[in-house]
Amino acid sequence: MSKSASVSSTSLSAVLRWLALAAALSVSAVHADDYTDVNDLVRSGKLAEAMAKADQYLAAKPRDPQMRFIKGVIQTEAGKPADAISTFTKITQDYPELPEPYNNLAVLYAGQNQFDKARAALEMAIRTNPSYATAHENLGDVYAKLASQAYSKALQLDGGNAGVQPKLALIRTLFSADPKGQKPGASNSSSGPVTVQPVPAAAAPARPAPVVPATPPAAAPAAPATPPASAAPAATVSAAEKEVEAAVRAWASAWSAKDMAAYLAAYGKDFDTPGDQSRKAWEEERRSRIVGKSRISVKLSNLSVAVKGSKATAKFKQDYSADALNVSSRKTLDMAKAGERWLIVRESTGG
Repeated sequence: MSKSASVSSTSLSAVLRWLALAAALSVSAVHADDYTDVNDLVRSGKLAEAMAKADQYLAAKPRDPQMRFIKGVIQTEAGKPADAISTFTKITQDYPELPEPYNNLAVLYAGQNQFDKARAALEMAIRTNPSYATAHENLGDVYAKLASQAYSKALQLDGGNAGVQPKLALIRTLFSADPKGQKPGASNSSSGPVTVQPVPAAAAPARPAPVVPATPPAAAPAAPATPPASAAPAATVSAAEKEVEAAVRAWASAWSAKDMAAYLAAYGKDFDTPGDQSRKAWEEERRSRIVGKSRISVKLSNLSVAVKGSKATAKFKQDYSADALNVSSRKTLDMAKAGERWLIVRESTGG
């Protein structure tokens, strides 16, 4: 590959979005101090002390995914990518349902020019959670790097091909822009809204989700005793918002109760199934993931709803607990009204 036509691995690994000091795992207050102490040591650059404290914690709780995740970040910050890869790989083996360790593996692999492995790790993250936006974005960046390699090879074989150089220039432009993330392991205390607990200061950089007030603020004078006809739409919107909120909470309750009939009925016929799955395949996958759990709890908070005609968007924080796993994430449901019901037509995580 010619030097001028290449995209450096350092540049790419900086562009890929790395989840720093914590996966999207929620934790109980009992252990929050332990995680906070280790994270504080990492942020202070006291990596040896942080590692010692993490190892001490893991000696008593060797399967704890949160502390193991933090350990992987410490190893990365300490310049030990091979150890970090081993740590994150073992997390994926023990907790294959978590997409975040796959994402961080991809960033580490990209930093070593192992782009096929980076691609495979990101595809696993997306397979685990098809609505994981960060993994989709990172996968696009990895494909861009692979494209750069292919274009460079084409240029070597046919230097007179005038169509290749502009494509290479375009890719170089993409990677020379402000990186979306930091190099693996770096913390970012100025990142956007954080849904990760208990160490929000080091969460992954994210695009802030717009805050949509339940009722748009207005500076109108007090309404007269008899409201004019123009006031009617406000009451309609408010009622619709309540209907959407009720539909979202019913969906979460059905999920928690493993009531598959009610859960699947919450999705419209036009639901955008992830990964180009057929509706039948998607339903079978959801059924196997839900019914197989001994217990499930889905709790929603910070729910905000915006309605526009027969379309609506619901954004909220979702705390999911199943057996030994606890995951906290931001979620968005796009909904459409069908008859008297509001149904989900698209769902995404993050953002």
